[in-house]
Amino acid sequence: MTTDIVALIEFYEKEKAIDRQRVVEALEYAFCSAYRKMVPGAESIETLSAVINEKKGDTRILASLEVVADDDYVDKFNEVPLKLASQKEPGAVIGDKIDFDVTPKNFGRIAVQTAKQTMMQRLRQAEKEKIYDEFKDRAGDIVSGSVRRFEKSDVMVDLGKFEARMPSRERVNTEEYNVGDRIRCYVVSVDNEGRGPEIILSRSHPNFVRRLFESEVAEISDRTVELRSVAREAGYRTKVAVFTHDEKVDPVGACVGLRGARVKNIVRELNNERVDIIRWNDDVREFVTEALKPAQIRSIELDQEKKVVNVTVDEEDLSKAIGRRGQNARLTSKLTGWDVQVRKDESQHEKFEARVGDAASHLAEDLGIDSELADKLFRAGGVTVDMVTQMPAEYIAGALEIEVAEAEAILAKATGGGGSKVAEAQVDEPVAEADDEVGGEEKVEEEAVAAEEKTEE
Repeated sequence: MTTDIVALIEFYEKEKAIDRQRVVEALEYAFCSAYRKMVPGAESIETLSAVINEKKGDTRILASLEVVADDDYVDKFNEVPLKLASQKEPGAVIGDKIDFDVTPKNFGRIAVQTAKQTMMQRLRQAEKEKIYDEFKDRAGDIVSGSVRRFEKSDVMVDLGKFEARMPSRERVNTEEYNVGDRIRCYVVSVDNEGRGPEIILSRSHPNFVRRLFESEVAEISDRTVELRSVAREAGYRTKVAVFTHDEKVDPVGACVGLRGARVKNIVRELNNERVDIIRWNDDVREFVTEALKPAQIRSIELDQEKKVVNVTVDEEDLSKAIGRRGQNARLTSKLTGWDVQVRKDESQHEKFEARVGDAASHLAEDLGIDSELADKLFRAGGVTVDMVTQMPAEYIAGALEIEVAEAEAILAKATGGGGSKVAEAQVDEPVAEADDEVGGEEKVEEEAVAAEEKTEE
């Protein structure tokens, strides 16, 4: 058992990095608690202490007893008669406190078994305090560790001397972890509440990306380039806005690196999560336009009071601006701090519909049908009355969803309507003129014949 105590002290000092004195104090406390449980009536002892020989592992329990007159001796757990005290210390007087060795036989073996739980509680508390002292100033840093085990959906990460927790809310949904995997994490906080100090890690926090950029991009770490804003949907897409006061430095190019080397390292650490690097601009219009690329923006309207940006794009660019599951627009809102609302440009469609309505109303007047039927007829290809006349009755009936007889009536109106009359009028005038011309030629010819007969006479 002597060897066991020495080994225990060595283990916690070297492996757990707990101060040797803290380990010894925990053992002393545990042995005192064990003695009180082992010896009947010992719980009433007011002053009890344990002394451990750290080299040999021997343990002694000392009780501090008050010297009383021989006739007043009553409480054997807290008092000692003057006669007995004088034997131990010849100069003892009434009222002195003298330490007596009250260690039972075979106390070491029995005590370790009895004190085990109490001792482990004290050592765990000392270990947690050590964790807090070392990590309390490391919140916001990136640490490396290996996956040790899983507690429900939380991941327990071995950081060497300490163990940390990555809660399910801080995990990336698209990532799978196995016991023994090496991972890098962001230290969110070091909590010192409830069960004691606990290191909380994250791989989904936006600042994890920020710290990766600071470690990969020298211009960010030396403050030449500022990483102004980060918006992230972990596992899918991240947008970062960078800025510099140095006109000679391209902030986006510095983050991308030669042939994309720098950003590739970051993307690899994020398990191929898409990363968009955007140049910061104080002009919200320019900033939003840059952040929504590759979509082409037709117009931008700002509501300064509500901090809303209304963006208009063509229909073919709508899906690009919104992004998959709305990620592009949502991340742009987080990045800029404005509520970005994307909508398609309705102006061309509205103009087209207005023209269709106007043409359909004229068609309704010419054919004497209601506007709804005229609209359907127009969209079916009956742009003018003349074009309606070229449609079969069955086609008109199908397009307008009416009976064939009704379609024939419409066709009859079109055939004998204003359009054909105009055509007839335009044709009749030249015919009349032609008749006049023919009649005139015949009259001239008759006059010529009459003149020739008169000459012969």
